[in-house]
Amino acid sequence: MKKILFVLLLQPIAFLNAQQADILIKNGKILDGTGNSWFYGDLAVQNGKIVAIGKLAKWTATKTIDATGLMVAPGFIDVHTHIEGDERRQPTADNFIYDGVTTVVTGNCGLSQVNLGAYFRMIDSLRVSINVASLIGHNDVRKAVMGSANRDPNEEEMKKMEAIVAQAMRDGAVGMSTGLIYIPGTYSKTEEVVRLAKVASQYNGVYASHMRDEADSVTQAIEEALHIGREAKMPVEISHFKLSGQQNWGRSKETIPMIMKARQEGLDVTIDQYPYTASSTSLSTLLPDWVLADGQDSINARLARPDVRKEVKEFMLKKLKKRKLKNFSYPVVASYRPDSSFNGKSIEEVNLQLGRKHKAMEEAETIIEMMEKGGAGMVFHGMGDEDVKRIMQYPFNMFASDASIRVWGSGNPHPRGYGTNARVLGKYVREEKVITLEEAIRRMTSLPAQKFQLHNRGLLREGYAADIVVFDEQKVADLSTYNKPHQFSTGFQYVLVNGKLTLEEGKHNGTRAGAVLKLNQAP
Repeated sequence: MKKILFVLLLQPIAFLNAQQADILIKNGKILDGTGNSWFYGDLAVQNGKIVAIGKLAKWTATKTIDATGLMVAPGFIDVHTHIEGDERRQPTADNFIYDGVTTVVTGNCGLSQVNLGAYFRMIDSLRVSINVASLIGHNDVRKAVMGSANRDPNEEEMKKMEAIVAQAMRDGAVGMSTGLIYIPGTYSKTEEVVRLAKVASQYNGVYASHMRDEADSVTQAIEEALHIGREAKMPVEISHFKLSGQQNWGRSKETIPMIMKARQEGLDVTIDQYPYTASSTSLSTLLPDWVLADGQDSINARLARPDVRKEVKEFMLKKLKKRKLKNFSYPVVASYRPDSSFNGKSIEEVNLQLGRKHKAMEEAETIIEMMEKGGAGMVFHGMGDEDVKRIMQYPFNMFASDASIRVWGSGNPHPRGYGTNARVLGKYVREEKVITLEEAIRRMTSLPAQKFQLHNRGLLREGYAADIVVFDEQKVADLSTYNKPHQFSTGFQYVLVNGKLTLEEGKHNGTRAGAVLKLNQAP
């Protein structure tokens, strides 16, 4: 009788020791995001949070994932994206999910929604498959107050811009971005940017910059970005760090030491990079800045003048000569609304398609005519692989796609929008061993979470949000190419966003559990 009573008393204790989770990931190689080595273990998820990590033999779950032979890591954080305008078109954000991304920072290059409070409410109501944080973009702030005017702001305009930035920061922006190569940001002087950056700094934001030049004057542009950070007393993030133009190949030996020196002097400066030798931006960047002021009608009016047209052509030909090229073979059309047959073709090829002579002067005319019809999105081939690798080895460098939410089959976009993280893990980690797997994961997770103050993200820790990616390190690969960009990455088996399975056995299941992430938001 006593023995029976003893067994009955033990049963409630055994029941209490057995714990229940929503999702249990078993037998994986856990990469926690710190840069430390992986270890074998299990991970339990409940109510959107990680509740236990280790040997969880007594845990049960509604859903159990066998991760034998797979890596279990924090969801990747893409610190440089441009998703505005595509959220409604593709709320499932498939290209990011299939590349292991669970959080994006948008509003980069000076381009954002001006009313971020309204934007965040829209994202909350829409529900997308990824978490979204945003910077407030200087270009759009300036445009809201001054249009595309090529002049300095007066004091009243300056105060209006400061008020917009302050409101955006109160609404939860993670910082302020500039696009000093784009209109109208290119018309702003350094002290204008400093003054607005100081507003963002008051709210502990980051200054993220698409610098004024990434080619011949890149060192001066870096100095300007560092100066703004020092004057505003705020962290600096230099976007898509690179060297453009064949004449600048190898100069990462100059530029990386500049970042290292600034950090040694006490400035919190980091960089990000996409792992490709081609960039992607607007066709307008081929033209002189002064031509682009005051909108499309003004652009067309200037280009209609023979003397201006001649000057613009000579400007473009001079830039081409600097690149040591004879034709405009390096700019490739990604998206041209007036004629989709141009998509995927270089300017050289488009010019020949139009039946024109195979001369750079004729190609410059083709560029001007495309600009008169509203311009085009382009892919520019012009960086060296050795610079890409050297920059990649710098430890305070994050990986970023500089991409939108891709709409399947639309245009001929840069492959970085589909394959950035998979390319790093496949090509540069597994195949070329430029950096280690542990280091790559740190750059994709805890480093960006720390930089942009995304609390309880970027690490596999108890109590942290359950943004998790499970992948096969031997099979992860980017399939997207310049010729055939619309191809998802492979090797990612499971992706959880806020504890919800979103990629399941390699397939997006339609779940939209993303949330807005705001600066100073409670964990």
